[in-house]
Amino acid sequence: MKTKSTLLLAASSMLLLSGCSKKLGQFQADYFSVNPNPLEVVGDRVPATVTARIPEKFFVKNAEVTVTPYLCYEGQETASQPYTFQGEKVRGNNPVVSYDNGGTVTIPVMYLYQPEMMTSDLQLAFNVVQGGKQYVLPRVSVAKGVVATAALADASTVTPALAPDKFQRVINEKYNADIHFLINRANIRDNQLKTAEMNDLGARIREAAGDSARQIEEINVSSYASPEGKLDFNTRLAEDREKSTTAYLKGALKKDKITEFGELTSNFTPEDWEGFQKLVGASNIQDKELILSVLSMYSDPEQREKEIRNLSSIFDQLADQILPQLRKSRITASINVIGKSDDEILELVQTDPQKLSVDEILYAASLVDSNSDRLGIYRTAAETYPNDYRTLNDLGLAQYVAGDYDGAKASFERAAKAAPNAAEPQMNLGLISLREKDYRQANQKFGAAAGTPELNDALGTYFLMTGDNAAAVKAFGDAKTNNAALAQILTKDYSKAKSTLAGVTAPDAMTYYISAILGARTNNDSMVNTNLRQAVKLDRSLAAKAAKDLEFKNFNLSAIL
Repeated sequence: MKTKSTLLLAASSMLLLSGCSKKLGQFQADYFSVNPNPLEVVGDRVPATVTARIPEKFFVKNAEVTVTPYLCYEGQETASQPYTFQGEKVRGNNPVVSYDNGGTVTIPVMYLYQPEMMTSDLQLAFNVVQGGKQYVLPRVSVAKGVVATAALADASTVTPALAPDKFQRVINEKYNADIHFLINRANIRDNQLKTAEMNDLGARIREAAGDSARQIEEINVSSYASPEGKLDFNTRLAEDREKSTTAYLKGALKKDKITEFGELTSNFTPEDWEGFQKLVGASNIQDKELILSVLSMYSDPEQREKEIRNLSSIFDQLADQILPQLRKSRITASINVIGKSDDEILELVQTDPQKLSVDEILYAASLVDSNSDRLGIYRTAAETYPNDYRTLNDLGLAQYVAGDYDGAKASFERAAKAAPNAAEPQMNLGLISLREKDYRQANQKFGAAAGTPELNDALGTYFLMTGDNAAAVKAFGDAKTNNAALAQILTKDYSKAKSTLAGVTAPDAMTYYISAILGARTNNDSMVNTNLRQAVKLDRSLAAKAAKDLEFKNFNLSAIL
């Protein structure tokens, strides 16, 4: 009986130890699934989730396994964060896998994308610690290739913010002078024609008449009566003041032999309550708020006058200080100053830029078609007006478009130093940071660039490059750019992407390449071939890229590549 018991005990002990003593078996590829598969770039990263489903009776109880996901490509490999899990008899804080029941383990994977990763192999390496010993199990391949469409986002194609010129070829200037009348009179007194402002107005009109760069657009006479008295009397009085002033003006123009003065217009206001209110509001009259309240309470002119006259202590001050200023005719000359022609500006930029204002030089850049010509003009602007941030910013813009990113960065930094609160240099420095993948700095700079028209395109590209495709779509809005179409493809809005690509103003090789990807995603063989052929025609390097691009894995490209 004792022998029988001993045999039973030994047998049970062997069964118990069988889950501990043997080595861990080789992991099989079908134990693992990867999402997504193939891998896919998001922003500038390659994230994925590997799920291990361990079968029962596999994971020995005293084993601890560290899994390291390696992405292998072109003779090199990059490791993701190792992940450790353990058997039931191991003392540790790692996830536990049951020997009897197996279990599920989730392994996060993340790589910084490199272009060589398009053709790659995701392998899992296993390092086992068991019973104080270590050994390595064979690697398992769980996914192949990386869809790198998101990596096509390109900050270099974003147009930097332009600091605009304020050039106006025609600048309107207005000059005026007042002729004051005695109460209830419409005749012009001689002393009113000899005031400083009347002399200045006459000089301005004569100067404009004799200057080919100036044009008298209009001379207007506006005549008024002060608001005390009857309305019908004030109407006739204001009209008479208009007539006498207009007659004087015609005579003065004739005397000075000025025949080209645009249009001579006139009008009159019987009771100048608006002028009255402004003068009272600006005066030092003690009870002016009381007067203004009367104006707001009554709209009928006669009622207004009656109520104000009832304020007997105030009315005398009005009669002395306010009302005389309202008995007037105002003569206003509208004169256009005609600036240099486009041809004159372009010639002076080349020959004598010192004769141009900063706004004229900046405007000249809008008159040329090529970026190289604009670059030369902005360089002249920066040399001639080095303290105006706009010249430095716009020089940087042209350098950026030309691909001189170091030069552009230096110019943008000088512009920001010259005008720390200007939005355009901040946005453009954000673009530089975006190209350098300094996303935190880019975000900070874009935050200081509110109001620049180009900001949404920059923000959309920022969101693309940081992996927030939905935010990118929102930021781009209705923009017709490669980056905007890319965001729409990545969010699977293929109809919108097609419309966006069709609206790109100057399609380049990448426009056609992205169109080919859209064709692949919508299973349009003709769209793939037509656009890919044009893309490769414009940029031969895209042939090698397309050959490795998993977007085209189901298409025969032999006739194109």
